[in-house]
Amino acid sequence: MDTTPLRDAHRALLEAAATVAATGAENPPPEGEWNAGQILAHVSLVGAVTVTAVVSAASGAVTAYDNRVAQDSWTLGRVIALGGGEAGLRERVRLQGEALCALVAPLSEAELDTPVPTLLLSHGQVQVDQLVSLRDLVTGLAEMELPGHTKQLLNLLP
Repeated sequence: MDTTPLRDAHRALLEAAATVAATGAENPPPEGEWNAGQILAHVSLVGAVTVTAVVSAASGAVTAYDNRVAQDSWTLGRVIALGGGEAGLRERVRLQGEALCALVAPLSEAELDTPVPTLLLSHGQVQVDQLVSLRDLVTGLAEMELPGHTKQLLNLLP
């Protein structure tokens, strides 16, 4: 699998996060949205869930993809604290992106086509509750999830 779009999406997100951090101040997020730390914690959790799904599929283990933990405010706060704040989370997201690209690149077509039971929520609303191929999960991360959070970060700029 060509991981260029995934690498590019991670790079753009990390550049946006660094730009927000460099300003030293950020606009408050709109009601119901996250600040920069919460966005990075969410992306870190989504990255961990994605790495887990990829490793499971590659090892032949049964896997599922569920992003609910990445939506939980208490969990986001804990990840921020344990991850070393925004700077630590930027590094974590960078390393997770590299790991994910390294893990996905050598997968066979059959592995990429592995159907994964998937539950995706956004703002408490179910977006996906069905089987999704591992390939589509990774592609969705590169094409929608990461760019969406990049835009969210850039909207925090003063």
